[in-house]
Amino acid sequence: MTPDQAMVLLGAFLPAVEKEYDKTRRVLAAVPPDKCQFRPHPDSRSALEIVWHIASCDLWFLDGLLLQKFEMEDDTMPADFKDSADVVAWYEEEFPGKFRAVGTLAPEFWATPLPFFGIYNHPAVLYLQFMICHTAHHRGQLSAYLRQMGAKVPSIYGGSFDEPMEFPSESE
Repeated sequence: MTPDQAMVLLGAFLPAVEKEYDKTRRVLAAVPPDKCQFRPHPDSRSALEIVWHIASCDLWFLDGLLLQKFEMEDDTMPADFKDSADVVAWYEEEFPGKFRAVGTLAPEFWATPLPFFGIYNHPAVLYLQFMICHTAHHRGQLSAYLRQMGAKVPSIYGGSFDEPMEFPSESE
């Protein structure tokens, strides 16, 4: 992949990551703090575990791009994070700055293959798409928990029962 080709993809993926962040933040924030231990099955992750996984992985992907390498690290949630609101506050604090920094990386970087644990060796720009898919997968998983918890499901790619799509009136 050439830097010019990578920049075309970057022009599509960066705005998509930014839009996904807002959708993700809204779903994470929809988890009631008193329902964080909910799990639909004993083998399922708790709602809080999924909230942490989504937020921490989004930031891990951004950090991997900024460091220009992906490494395993301790992904244990900080002990002082008690509920979803703590994770969301951290996510809202950390994501925007890292996202802006990622947007300043050179075109040559985005075309450079980055190894991913011996599984992939894609040009760096493709990991933005991987990040989007990973987040959407787990966000869907968490969204399925919300109604079972008695929480409201935010709209994501269209309306939900709790947040129906609003269409402009004929006169607008």
